[in-house]
Formats: sequence, structure tokens, C-alpha cells
Amino acid sequence: MLDPEQNFNFHDNYVDVDYDLSKVMFIATANNIQTISPPLLDRMEVIDLSGYLIEEKIEIAHKHLVRKEAANHGIVDGHLQLNKPAIRRIIEGYTRESGVRELEKKIAKIMRKVAGKIAEDDQFSVTITPDVLGDYLGMPPYSQDLYEGNDYAGLVTGLAWTAAGGKILYIESSLSKGKANKLTLTGNLGDVMKESAVIALEYIKSHAASLGIEDALFDNWNVHVHVPEGAIPKDGPSAGVTMVTSLTSSFTQRKVKKHLAMTGEITLRGRVLPVGGIKEKILAAKRAGIKEIILSKENEKDIKEIKETYLKGLTFHYVKDISEVLAIALLDEKVAHPLNLTIESTTPDASATKA
Repeated sequence: MLDPEQNFNFHDNYVDVDYDLSKVMFIATANNIQTISPPLLDRMEVIDLSGYLIEEKIEIAHKHLVRKEAANHGIVDGHLQLNKPAIRRIIEGYTRESGVRELEKKIAKIMRKVAGKIAEDDQFSVTITPDVLGDYLGMPPYSQDLYEGNDYAGLVTGLAWTAAGGKILYIESSLSKGKANKLTLTGNLGDVMKESAVIALEYIKSHAASLGIEDALFDNWNVHVHVPEGAIPKDGPSAGVTMVTSLTSSFTQRKVKKHLAMTGEITLRGRVLPVGGIKEKILAAKRAGIKEIILSKENEKDIKEIKETYLKGLTFHYVKDISEVLAIALLDEKVAHPLNLTIESTTPDASATKA
């Protein structure tokens, strides 16, 4: 039906009539383009629309949804006030979406409970604030992303995009003694993200001398890369720069700059490539308390499309090569209690008596 080369009309079997579809424009919507079958997607012109910002959701709820649901539940002015801080709390703690459908359901739930109390006492009135939300919606199932610090070697803050918007993503790496030269990846990672970890490690191996890393370390230490929240599947190439920084920090035991986040794909040559979802990632970083962000130089155009209001307080570093990332992200000082990475010599003592 959606292919004009094949289906120029539609036959309704019930009334036994053909309908001309040659001039019909079909409009379809989807929350996630990845779930659309390739043959169907190939016949469509895709128009990407960003999800609502939190500030936009607050205004939509304050000006439209609250009034709509109050009218639907027979609640007149004077019985209920739902202030903006409470709406923000609902968005951050009770919903995970790019739109406002779930937000509207939560507001409707509040209205039902208020309507029930008004039915018992027609003089009842209430102002819903963040402090009393729990009485109407229960405990919030979600917590807001907050920067937790990176005082340990190998702990770096990345940025991710999901169907519900942007979020910060921690990448952790650690070393353990072993002769297997083994790379272990955990955290429910997809194939592309696993490949990013392999590329990151191979880049470090090939540039070990310039990074101040002994080649012998790779033969005597196993590497483990973990991305927290293991129950959530993760994939995509945008964690490449974060993984290189994490692994370099582990092999050198150098501190990572605080309040810094990054996103970008990497190549074996060390190039930093652009990634998508920049607007959502930037806003998530700001909400989490991030102050500096590293991006590919080619993503600079995406930043220019974001309102200046949302960029206030953020510093951007645009890079082309991973060496620029490491120069910005890694400090010259070691972490507290650094791992002893000294390789014990296995060369026999020349003065030892031969048997």
C-alpha cells in the first residue's frame, strides 16, 4: 500500500470498490526508527524530530495538560494547584519518555485522587508540591542522572542517547594481573559498542610509546571494561572516545578532569568522528552538573542549532584527533592509591652460578 510503483489503488472487499491511492500522501510516525523494517523504511522520507526538552514539557503540562485533566475529572478552579516544581519532579522521577503521554497519565492519576477527596469533602483544596507528590504517585521509580565524580583511574563520563532522551553514561575500566592479554567487556553491550572497545585498546597499543605506556603491560595485565546499569542494553559508536580515555587512564593511573563528559566515534587512526543525538546529550549533561564537554569538530554545527539559554555554563572542546581528547581529559597527576604497574624483570642474574 505504501509503494506507489506497485499499489496505486486499494480494493475494499467489504463494499467491493477500488480506491485510487495515486494522489494520497501517507504519514506514519514511530518512536524508534531502528524497529522499522528496512523494506518499509526504504519507501519513506524520514524526518527526524527531537523529543521535548524538560522545560518544554513543563510549559505544555502547565498550560494545557493540567487544565485538560482537571476538566476531564470535574475539578474546578480553587480545588487544585499543581506548581511547576512539582511538574518537573514528575517528569524527572516518574516518567522516561521523549513525549508527554506518560506525563499526562501521571497528572490524570493525581486528578483522580483529588476528585475522590473532593467527593468526600466539597471544601477540599490542595496545592501539589514536590514534597507531597509521593502521597499521590507513590515513590518515584527513576532517579535523576547526577555527576558522581571520577576519583578512580579508568572512570570517565560519557554521553548517550536513548529513545527517552539523553543521559550521562559512565565507562569503567580496570586492570588485573594475567598473562592472557585478555579483554573482558560487561554491561550488556551491543556489537558496535564492543567493537569500539577493541578499537580503543588497539589504538592505545599502537601509540603506547607516545602515551608513556610500557609495551610489556599489555602482556602482563588483563583489561576489563564495564558500563554500569547492566540490565539495560547499550550500543552505538559514540562511546569510542570515552573508552580510549578510560583505558589510557587505567594504563597510566592518571586522573581524569572533573565535571567533564565526552561523546564521539573513533577510528584506528585516532580520528574523532561525529555522532548523533547531540542536543539531547548536551541537555542531559547540563542537568547532571557537567561543566565541560568534548565533541567532534564536525558536531560544532549541531551546537549552533541549540538555544543559547541551554548552553549557558557549558564549555565545549571541539577535536579532530584522540590525542586532543587525552590532552584535555587527562591530568598530569596520578590518582590516589595508584595501581603498581611495575613489571618485574624475568632476565636471569648474570652473576648466578651455572649448573
